[in-house]
Amino acid sequence: MERRRFLAKVALGLGALKERLDAATSHDRNIRWAVSSFLWTSTQWKDDGSAKFTDMLDVIKDCGLDGFRLNGWPRTLERFKMPQPVLEKELSKRGLRLATLSFGGQADDASQHKAIEANAHEACKFLKSFGSDVLTVFAPRRPNKVLVRQHMKVACELWNRIGDVCAGYGIRAGQHNHSQGQLVENQDEVELMLRLTDPKRFHWSPDTVHLYLGGCDIYHLFEKHGHRLISMDYVDAKYVYAAKDVIAANGAVEKAGAQNTTFLLCNQDMGDGEIDFRRLHRVLKRNRFKGWITIDHHYTPVSPRHSFTRCKAYIREKLDPIYR
Repeated sequence: MERRRFLAKVALGLGALKERLDAATSHDRNIRWAVSSFLWTSTQWKDDGSAKFTDMLDVIKDCGLDGFRLNGWPRTLERFKMPQPVLEKELSKRGLRLATLSFGGQADDASQHKAIEANAHEACKFLKSFGSDVLTVFAPRRPNKVLVRQHMKVACELWNRIGDVCAGYGIRAGQHNHSQGQLVENQDEVELMLRLTDPKRFHWSPDTVHLYLGGCDIYHLFEKHGHRLISMDYVDAKYVYAAKDVIAANGAVEKAGAQNTTFLLCNQDMGDGEIDFRRLHRVLKRNRFKGWITIDHHYTPVSPRHSFTRCKAYIREKLDPIYR
């Protein structure tokens, strides 16, 4: 009996010590890990009032991640009945953070610039209230290839000013490339965007699955422009053509042969695709990167909990020993 009591006390003591060590080392980490709410709003939740925003937060917490990127701000919070004060409370209960939010607009249309800048002020106020310091900026739809350079020039003029707006709030803005019909898609366009924006004002927040599908040399871009990274998405990728329909968790049917269906299947859990994240992580270490990495799955064949548990195991085993 005494021996059992002693062992129980030892176990409790070790558990408490582990919690203290975990808490201490978490403050020393250079990288925080997030997921994007887009997975839930696009393929998981039905639009019938049944979705619970807290279900997503529980998965994030249970998988050992640190926070999330909010998409569709502010409509997503309204759509899923999660007002800001309640979100603050729910994040605090789980020890989670709002990493950033997805921000867009018709940046290549000069007539829209004033409205987009005004919206950027509101986005920064929202982020600031959560202690977030990164704004993730998406590009507008792409024009005909002949017009890309002119549209990019107009967009970059605005993005520099968006960077100035953000700086006034202690926030940095970074461009997020996209392979599904947006202005910044392939290697030349990523490079052009980085040339036309001021590195002191506007930064880079790339997404690996979109770089992969855009035909980019991911490693060359990270090596060359690693100093401009302020956040990024790590999504493993492997080309999988959608030969059959795909039925999402929310019941939506993505048709065989369609562009979006193939894109969904190209999303892979970390370690299952063709991207060498260890190589990218060594670039982050050399550049002393400190910030958020988002695991931006758009589709999970089993469940978000299953995929993010697998990704977190990959991070712990393969990436943390390189740089955390």
